[in-house]
Order: sequence, then structure tokens, then C-alpha cells
Amino acid sequence: MGLIDTHTHLDSFARRGELPVTLTRAREAGLEALVTIGTDTDDWSLYRDLATSSRQESAGAGGVATTATGVAVHYTVGLHPCSVGEDWAGRVGQLEGFWGGADKPHPVALGEIGLDRFHLPKDNPAEAEKIFGWQQAAFTWQLALAARLGCPVVIHSRGAFQECVDLIDAAGLAWSRVVFHCFTEGPLEMAGLIGRGGCGSFTGVITYKNAETVRAAALAQGLDRLMIETDAPYLTPMPHRGKPNEPAYLRHTAEFTAGVFGVGYDRLAEVTTANAKRFFSI
Repeated sequence: MGLIDTHTHLDSFARRGELPVTLTRAREAGLEALVTIGTDTDDWSLYRDLATSSRQESAGAGGVATTATGVAVHYTVGLHPCSVGEDWAGRVGQLEGFWGGADKPHPVALGEIGLDRFHLPKDNPAEAEKIFGWQQAAFTWQLALAARLGCPVVIHSRGAFQECVDLIDAAGLAWSRVVFHCFTEGPLEMAGLIGRGGCGSFTGVITYKNAETVRAAALAQGLDRLMIETDAPYLTPMPHRGKPNEPAYLRHTAEFTAGVFGVGYDRLAEVTTANAKRFFSI
């Protein structure tokens, strides 16, 4: 059973011409698929074009976006909170069009979307609150779109966990379609997600020495809901921390996380891959 990287960003690899070798290394590390995550208009089209050009019609009904390396590539679209500006409405208005037509692969989720207080201006509280207001409006709009489409949602939450939860509750979205990516909260916050039917996915942060709370949250969620991701090129797992991340390094996160749960690597891969396929319908 191969691994699935449920959250990565391929735009930097593609723009540097490094995507083929990056995906080859991913396959050699045991990956069978990945989900490349949209953040703004410039990568939405790039990811759709990548999925379109790499689709192999012989792979099955409707085709599967698969590179020559044998790694299946799926994508999402969404306006990341750190990409939100005063013009957010014009950009999110383009999202629904990615689900139109049958000639190109549709996104497997809407995201990543959410709220981020961490990156707001520290020296201008009024400006920070104005931007956060735009984030809230853009998030609410995108949640309503996801509810209408009935698609999964990938949530970015930094310094705003409860505010994200409250807006999702208000949107009436099915929590079973919600994943908080790069979950770095604790067991208490995880309990709130589990109680609603949502889930969290885990990056290389789980391998860090000081991440006891993150590991506790993963255990609180349980193996039966676990998904893993790289968030490449960010959050590189041990033993490569400090270097740029890439999908191949998911193997390190998987091996470490198997130890956290006290199971073998094959079991970890089997369960997390099944969870990813179910959540994203891939």
C-alpha cells in the first residue's frame, strides 16, 4: 500500500522545472498519490493544467491524473487567508468555475481556506483587524460555496482555531467533509473536532522533539481518522528539518507516526491511505 500526501504545494517545484524529479523521488519513497493545494488564482490554473496534462485516460473511467512517474496528482482550489485582500470577492468568485465542465479534472476539495491571525501586522492593530475582517468574509463565502457544492474543505487555522470552528458551525457544512490541515492544537481542540465529526491531518511537526501536544492530539483522534501530509515545501520532518520539504519526505513522517501509534509502517500506510481516499473521493 502506497502513501498519500494529502497536502502539498507543487507550484514552486513546477516553476523551477523540478517537478518530474520531485515526483520520481516521491514514488521511490513509496507515495502513490498526492493532493496539491490551491492558495490563490496563480496556482489554481497551474494545478488544473498539471492535472489535465498528466491525466492518463487508460488509468480508468474518466481518467486519473497520473504523472509519468506513476504518482497520481489531485488538486484543490481555495483562497488562503494570507492571500486575502480587499479584492477577495473578485477572486473567490472564480472558484466555482473549476467544478464546471467535464473536459478537465475537477478539484477534489475546496481549500485551503480559513483564518490566520499569526501573519497579521503586529505594529498596526487597526490594519490587522481590517484584514482579519476580510479573512472572515472570504472564509464565510467559501464555506457557503463548499456547502452548495457538497465538496470536502481543507482548513487553515493559525491563531484562530475557535473562530474557524464557529464559522464552520454557522455555515451548516457537513463536518464529515472538514479537515483541519497541519493540526498543531492539543487534545482538547481535537475533541471538539471529533465531537462534530471533523478531523485533523498531521505534518512533519509530529516528528519534532517538542511536539508532545501534537502527538497527544493525534492519539486522541485515533488511527481510524488519521491522515498525513507534508505541507511541502514547509514543515520538513526529522531528520531533514531545516531543509526544504518535499513529498518524498512523507515517508519519514509515516514511519515516525507508526511508532507513535505502536503499529507497523504497512498498517499506518494502509489506514491513512484509505482515509485519504475516502475523504477526497479519489
